[in-house]
Amino acid sequence: MDTSKMMDRENHPCFNFSARNKFGRVHLPVAPKCNIQCNFCNRKYSCVNESRPGVTSAVLSPFQASVYFDMLMERLSNISVMGIAGPGDAFANSEETLETICRIREKYPSMLFCLATNGLNILPYFDKLIEFGLTHLTITVSAVKKEIGAKIYAWVFDGGRMYYGEEAAELLIGRQLEAVKAFSRGGVVVKVNFILLPGVNEKHVEEVAAKVSEAGASIFNCMPVCPVEGTPFANIKEPEIAEVLKIRKKCSKYIKQMTHCQRCRADAVGMLKEGNSEEIRGLLSMAAALSVDSVTQKCLL
Repeated sequence: MDTSKMMDRENHPCFNFSARNKFGRVHLPVAPKCNIQCNFCNRKYSCVNESRPGVTSAVLSPFQASVYFDMLMERLSNISVMGIAGPGDAFANSEETLETICRIREKYPSMLFCLATNGLNILPYFDKLIEFGLTHLTITVSAVKKEIGAKIYAWVFDGGRMYYGEEAAELLIGRQLEAVKAFSRGGVVVKVNFILLPGVNEKHVEEVAAKVSEAGASIFNCMPVCPVEGTPFANIKEPEIAEVLKIRKKCSKYIKQMTHCQRCRADAVGMLKEGNSEEIRGLLSMAAALSVDSVTQKCLL
């Protein structure tokens, strides 16, 4: 598609600090499945009180998501970004992800388009995503050494096979770095999220920052872990903000730092500091109750 008429890329509130109080984003929760299991993650689909990745009040089909997006655009005038950030991984749900993008792109060709992923399975869709006008990409990379990654990931599922331990970590890390390189060279603004896990990877963060910067990433987001009940890392203490700031300062030698992350939900709407209102939750529920349209967009055939 012709990307020359798209919104200014600087209008993405997550990637640009100065845009955070001017523009909002919409996360469309169309990707419930995940192809890896992180030891800090527990995806809950019905919790309205938690603000963290992996949480949504409902999961939508592509048709439902397109109707929901229309309803939001009728009510909100400051939306600059359409994004997909789970609650699982966009490319463990590739058909749903691509059909959602296709439906919305057709009606909103100037909208910025953002994806968040673990990076395992995105590269096979590189050409299609560039064609659809992907502008921003976030890849979560919490280790670049397999022995550290083996402590973070319980398993990785790829090509019909389960991988464990260092073999799983090595596969994932390799795919992540390949994706950072490919999309940054393809003109996409790439941000790397690093989940800071005290006692696991806090001494590794500078090495990760340097490595992803070398691969082409533009922004680095050191995110303190949000301990979640029922996970292997439930008892890890969330890092103090002073420690996070110290680490960000060290990493700034290698790559620009994101300092205003709100650890957004998979169904987040509006500006970063705004929680979803009762009206927004109602619209999401209304969309989720719609009969599913079985028509597949012709651009996916």
